[in-house]
Amino acid sequence: MLSDALWFLKRSDDWVATTIIGGVLWLLSVLIFPGIILQGYFVRAMRAAANGEQAAPSFTDWGELFVDGLKLFVVTFVWALVAIVPAILLSVIIGIGTFTVSEAATGSAAASSAGGVGLGIASLVLGLLVFVLGLLAAYIGPAAGANFAIEGNLGAGFDVRTILSGAFTGEYAVAWLLALVVTVVLGFIGGLLSAIVVGFFVLFYVQVMTYYLWARGFADATGKGRQSTGW
Repeated sequence: MLSDALWFLKRSDDWVATTIIGGVLWLLSVLIFPGIILQGYFVRAMRAAANGEQAAPSFTDWGELFVDGLKLFVVTFVWALVAIVPAILLSVIIGIGTFTVSEAATGSAAASSAGGVGLGIASLVLGLLVFVLGLLAAYIGPAAGANFAIEGNLGAGFDVRTILSGAFTGEYAVAWLLALVVTVVLGFIGGLLSAIVVGFFVLFYVQVMTYYLWARGFADATGKGRQSTGW
Protein backbone atom coordinates (compact mmCIF):
# COMPACT_ATOMS: atom_id res chain seq x y z
CA MET A 1 0.00 0.00 0.00
CA LEU A 2 2.76 2.44 0.93
CA SER A 3 4.68 1.66 -2.26
CA ASP A 4 1.54 2.20 -4.35
CA ALA A 5 0.96 5.52 -2.61
CA LEU A 6 4.53 6.61 -3.30
CA TRP A 7 4.28 5.90 -7.02
CA PHE A 8 0.61 6.81 -7.48
CA LEU A 9 1.28 10.30 -8.85
CA LYS A 10 4.53 9.33 -10.58
CA ARG A 11 2.73 6.66 -12.65
CA SER A 12 0.49 9.28 -14.25
CA ASP A 13 1.35 10.08 -17.87
CA ASP A 14 1.29 13.80 -17.12
CA TRP A 15 2.59 13.65 -13.56
CA VAL A 16 4.97 16.58 -14.07
CA ALA A 17 2.19 18.89 -15.26
CA THR A 18 -0.12 17.61 -12.52
CA THR A 19 2.53 18.22 -9.86
CA ILE A 20 3.22 21.72 -11.15
CA ILE A 21 -0.47 22.62 -11.18
CA GLY A 22 -0.96 21.07 -7.75
CA GLY A 23 2.05 22.89 -6.32
CA VAL A 24 0.84 26.23 -7.65
CA LEU A 25 -2.63 25.61 -6.24
CA TRP A 26 -1.05 24.66 -2.92
CA LEU A 27 0.93 27.90 -2.95
CA LEU A 28 -2.28 29.84 -3.62
CA SER A 29 -4.48 27.73 -1.33
CA VAL A 30 -4.81 30.62 1.13
CA LEU A 31 -7.20 31.99 -1.48
CA ILE A 32 -10.62 30.36 -1.57
CA PHE A 33 -10.89 29.22 -5.19
CA PRO A 34 -7.47 27.48 -5.54
CA GLY A 35 -7.95 25.74 -2.20
CA ILE A 36 -11.34 24.35 -3.20
CA ILE A 37 -10.02 23.17 -6.58
CA LEU A 38 -7.21 21.39 -4.75
CA GLN A 39 -9.72 19.68 -2.46
CA GLY A 40 -11.69 18.61 -5.51
CA TYR A 41 -8.59 17.01 -6.97
CA PHE A 42 -8.04 15.07 -3.76
CA VAL A 43 -11.60 13.76 -4.03
CA ARG A 44 -10.80 12.51 -7.52
CA ALA A 45 -7.53 11.00 -6.28
CA MET A 46 -9.31 9.18 -3.44
CA ARG A 47 -11.89 7.80 -5.84
CA ALA A 48 -9.15 6.52 -8.13
CA ALA A 49 -7.25 5.00 -5.22
CA ALA A 50 -10.35 3.24 -3.89
CA ASN A 51 -11.03 1.79 -7.34
CA GLY A 52 -7.53 0.34 -7.45
CA GLU A 53 -6.24 2.60 -10.22
CA GLN A 54 -2.45 2.63 -10.42
CA ALA A 55 -2.00 6.21 -11.64
CA ALA A 56 -3.24 9.50 -10.24
CA PRO A 57 -5.86 11.48 -12.18
CA SER A 58 -5.20 14.72 -14.05
CA PHE A 59 -6.52 18.22 -13.53
CA THR A 60 -9.46 18.14 -15.95
CA ASP A 61 -13.07 19.33 -15.74
CA TRP A 62 -12.33 22.09 -13.26
CA GLY A 63 -16.01 22.77 -12.68
CA GLU A 64 -16.43 19.27 -11.29
CA LEU A 65 -13.30 19.72 -9.19
CA PHE A 66 -14.74 22.90 -7.69
CA VAL A 67 -18.07 21.25 -6.79
CA ASP A 68 -16.38 18.18 -5.30
CA GLY A 69 -13.97 20.43 -3.43
CA LEU A 70 -16.84 22.35 -1.86
CA LYS A 71 -18.50 19.10 -0.80
CA LEU A 72 -15.29 17.75 0.73
CA PHE A 73 -14.84 21.03 2.60
CA VAL A 74 -18.35 20.68 4.06
CA VAL A 75 -17.72 17.08 5.11
CA THR A 76 -14.37 17.93 6.68
CA PHE A 77 -15.70 21.01 8.46
CA VAL A 78 -18.74 19.27 9.94
CA TRP A 79 -16.66 16.39 11.32
CA ALA A 80 -14.12 18.89 12.66
CA LEU A 81 -16.92 20.41 14.76
CA VAL A 82 -16.61 17.32 16.96
CA ALA A 83 -13.44 18.95 18.30
CA ILE A 84 -14.08 22.64 17.56
CA VAL A 85 -17.29 22.99 19.58
CA PRO A 86 -15.86 21.43 22.79
CA ALA A 87 -12.71 23.54 22.38
CA ILE A 88 -14.79 26.71 22.24
CA LEU A 89 -16.81 25.62 25.27
CA LEU A 90 -13.58 24.88 27.14
CA SER A 91 -12.28 28.37 26.38
CA VAL A 92 -15.53 29.91 27.63
CA ILE A 93 -15.51 27.82 30.81
CA ILE A 94 -11.88 28.71 31.54
CA GLY A 95 -12.60 32.38 30.90
CA ILE A 96 -15.60 32.42 33.22
CA GLY A 97 -13.75 30.37 35.83
CA THR A 98 -10.74 32.67 35.75
CA PHE A 99 -12.96 35.71 36.18
CA THR A 100 -14.79 34.06 39.08
CA VAL A 101 -11.55 33.10 40.84
CA SER A 102 -10.13 36.59 40.38
CA GLU A 103 -13.29 38.03 41.89
CA ALA A 104 -13.01 35.60 44.80
CA ALA A 105 -9.45 36.78 45.35
CA THR A 106 -10.86 40.02 46.70
CA GLY A 107 -12.45 37.95 49.48
CA SER A 108 -10.76 35.23 51.52
CA ALA A 109 -7.44 33.80 50.39
CA ALA A 110 -8.61 30.26 51.17
CA ALA A 111 -11.62 30.55 48.87
CA SER A 112 -9.44 31.97 46.13
CA SER A 113 -6.91 29.15 46.49
CA ALA A 114 -9.59 26.45 46.47
CA GLY A 115 -11.22 28.03 43.44
CA GLY A 116 -7.89 28.11 41.62
CA VAL A 117 -7.24 24.41 42.32
CA GLY A 118 -10.75 23.47 41.22
CA LEU A 119 -10.40 25.48 38.03
CA GLY A 120 -7.05 23.85 37.31
CA ILE A 121 -8.43 20.33 37.73
CA ALA A 122 -11.51 21.09 35.64
CA SER A 123 -9.37 22.65 32.91
CA LEU A 124 -7.08 19.62 32.85
CA VAL A 125 -9.95 17.13 32.58
CA LEU A 126 -11.78 19.13 29.94
CA GLY A 127 -8.52 19.74 28.08
CA LEU A 128 -7.87 16.00 27.89
CA LEU A 129 -11.42 15.48 26.65
CA VAL A 130 -10.93 18.07 23.91
CA PHE A 131 -7.63 16.42 22.94
CA VAL A 132 -9.29 13.01 22.64
CA LEU A 133 -12.15 14.45 20.60
CA GLY A 134 -9.66 16.24 18.36
CA LEU A 135 -7.76 13.01 17.78
CA LEU A 136 -11.04 11.23 17.07
CA ALA A 137 -12.06 13.87 14.53
CA ALA A 138 -8.64 13.66 12.85
CA TYR A 139 -9.05 9.89 12.62
CA ILE A 140 -12.66 9.67 11.47
CA GLY A 141 -12.70 12.76 9.24
CA PRO A 142 -10.57 11.21 6.46
CA ALA A 143 -12.78 8.10 6.52
CA ALA A 144 -15.83 10.30 6.01
CA GLY A 145 -14.09 12.06 3.12
CA ALA A 146 -13.14 8.73 1.59
CA ASN A 147 -16.70 7.42 1.81
CA PHE A 148 -17.96 10.58 0.13
CA ALA A 149 -15.36 10.26 -2.64
CA ILE A 150 -16.19 6.60 -3.25
CA GLU A 151 -19.97 6.99 -3.26
CA GLY A 152 -19.96 10.34 -5.05
CA ASN A 153 -22.72 11.96 -3.00
CA LEU A 154 -22.55 14.37 -0.08
CA GLY A 155 -24.77 12.24 2.15
CA ALA A 156 -22.15 9.48 2.17
CA GLY A 157 -19.87 11.83 4.08
CA PHE A 158 -22.33 11.67 6.97
CA ASP A 159 -23.26 7.99 6.80
CA VAL A 160 -22.15 7.45 10.39
CA ARG A 161 -22.68 3.68 10.49
CA THR A 162 -20.65 2.99 7.35
CA ILE A 163 -17.95 5.49 8.26
CA LEU A 164 -17.44 4.14 11.78
CA SER A 165 -17.58 0.51 10.66
CA GLY A 166 -14.80 1.24 8.19
CA ALA A 167 -12.76 3.52 10.44
CA PHE A 168 -12.50 1.12 13.36
CA THR A 169 -10.79 -1.67 11.46
CA GLY A 170 -7.22 -2.84 11.20
CA GLU A 171 -6.99 -1.98 7.51
CA TYR A 172 -7.97 1.64 7.97
CA ALA A 173 -5.95 2.04 11.18
CA VAL A 174 -2.78 0.87 9.43
CA ALA A 175 -3.44 3.14 6.45
CA TRP A 176 -4.12 6.11 8.75
CA LEU A 177 -0.90 5.52 10.67
CA LEU A 178 1.08 5.22 7.43
CA ALA A 179 -0.46 8.48 6.25
CA LEU A 180 0.53 10.09 9.55
CA VAL A 181 4.14 8.96 9.15
CA VAL A 182 4.22 10.19 5.55
CA THR A 183 2.79 13.55 6.60
CA VAL A 184 5.22 14.02 9.48
CA VAL A 185 8.39 12.88 7.72
CA LEU A 186 7.92 13.99 4.12
CA GLY A 187 5.71 16.91 5.11
CA PHE A 188 8.52 18.21 7.33
CA ILE A 189 10.94 18.03 4.41
CA GLY A 190 8.45 19.78 2.16
CA GLY A 191 7.92 22.45 4.78
CA LEU A 192 11.64 23.17 4.92
CA LEU A 193 11.88 23.33 1.13
CA SER A 194 8.95 25.75 0.98
CA ALA A 195 11.43 28.52 1.64
CA ILE A 196 12.69 28.00 -1.91
CA VAL A 197 9.23 27.35 -3.42
CA VAL A 198 10.10 23.76 -4.38
CA GLY A 199 8.57 22.64 -1.11
CA PHE A 200 5.05 23.48 -2.28
CA PHE A 201 5.32 20.87 -5.02
CA VAL A 202 6.70 18.36 -2.52
CA LEU A 203 3.81 19.11 -0.15
CA PHE A 204 1.32 18.50 -2.95
CA TYR A 205 2.97 15.16 -3.73
CA VAL A 206 2.85 14.25 -0.04
CA GLN A 207 -0.83 15.13 0.21
CA VAL A 208 -1.67 12.97 -2.79
CA MET A 209 0.07 10.09 -1.01
CA THR A 210 -1.86 10.82 2.18
CA TYR A 211 -5.26 10.90 0.49
CA TYR A 212 -4.37 7.72 -1.41
CA LEU A 213 -3.63 5.90 1.84
CA TRP A 214 -6.83 7.10 3.53
CA ALA A 215 -9.01 6.04 0.61
CA ARG A 216 -7.21 2.76 0.00
CA GLY A 217 -7.41 1.80 3.66
CA PHE A 218 -11.09 2.69 3.90
CA ALA A 219 -11.91 0.83 0.68
CA ASP A 220 -10.10 -2.27 1.93
CA ALA A 221 -11.90 -2.03 5.27
CA THR A 222 -15.38 -1.71 3.80
CA GLY A 223 -14.95 -3.89 0.72
CA LYS A 224 -15.66 -0.94 -1.56
CA GLY A 225 -13.58 -0.63 -4.70
CA ARG A 226 -10.79 -3.03 -5.55
CA GLN A 227 -8.81 -4.63 -2.73
CA SER A 228 -5.11 -3.82 -2.39
CA THR A 229 -2.46 -6.53 -2.22
CA GLY A 230 -0.75 -5.34 0.97
CA TRP A 231 1.27 -2.53 2.44
